Amino acid sequence: MLQNSTRLLRLLGMLRSAQSWHGAVLAERLGVTERTVRRDVDHLRGLGYRIGATPGPDGGYSLEAGTSLPPLLFEEDEALAVSLALRTLAASGVQGIEESALAALVKLEHLMPPRHGRKARTFFASIQKLAQAGPRVDPVVLAALAGACADREEAQFRYTDGNARVSQRTVQPQGLVNAESRWYLVAWDCSRADWRTFRVDRVIPPISTGSRFEPRRGPDKGDLAAYVSRSVSTAAYPVRAKVILHAPMQALAQSICPLVGQLAALDSQRCIVHTGAHSLHSIAAWLCTLEVEFDIEEPPELVEFLRGMNTRIHQALGRSEYKETAGPSTR
Repeated sequence: MLQNSTRLLRLLGMLRSAQSWHGAVLAERLGVTERTVRRDVDHLRGLGYRIGATPGPDGGYSLEAGTSLPPLLFEEDEALAVSLALRTLAASGVQGIEESALAALVKLEHLMPPRHGRKARTFFASIQKLAQAGPRVDPVVLAALAGACADREEAQFRYTDGNARVSQRTVQPQGLVNAESRWYLVAWDCSRADWRTFRVDRVIPPISTGSRFEPRRGPDKGDLAAYVSRSVSTAAYPVRAKVILHAPMQALAQSICPLVGQLAALDSQRCIVHTGAHSLHSIAAWLCTLEVEFDIEEPPELVEFLRGMNTRIHQALGRSEYKETAGPSTR
């Protein structure tokens, strides 16, 4: 017979997987009597789970939506997954959330059976994370913007742009996009009558919400992540480039971050990237690091810049080869 805790976990999982379970079916699946099933159901109710019971041949037990969060029961793999999520959150870029995530992690691992706790600690001991180098996000600001998105309410806040200029903004929030260590708000800017991308770490609290607004179709056909990628990797820079890369898009998608360039497939062996930077030098240097053949579509100035780089590289290689063949000088 199953141990009580394991049986409760299985019972709870079964109740979550279907609208209703007959007591006899639950007893057969769990290998117990119907009386034991009734006792286990009462136990789960005591823990705070709302379990309804309908009498009769067509009746059964069903898990109802609760009004409060009852004590949670985790399988081993579920506890490990939650522990991983909490550890990741503790090292995230959301300022102030680290302490809460660590506190929850300590409670979770304290309640784990010793064997599970040792496995979790062993698992995470082999994981190392680079220090957080991105901007820190105020969780209060993030939560307020998320609420405005969900409730379709206008939001007012002060915003600092890339040139350190502060302005008052009234926006209709559409959604939030997380890109590596940065958070972006996509919103309709009421004063500019256009879509805008706002870095959440540059939003100055407090945030006030106003009247509700009718939702409109978002930019890029509602693909907010694609819109942020285009806004951040291309539109925000004075120098922009369009380059054909002689490699499948799937092969480059992992190495080209959406914050750096937008990829689109041309065929099975080529793709195109749209990117931007403050100078031709930055784009040229980045292209050379990709280690794939490429064709410049635009701008023509980038071709001339690369031609100059090529001349200097060949001259440097020629001098190096001359030194190697000449050997050490003798006097």
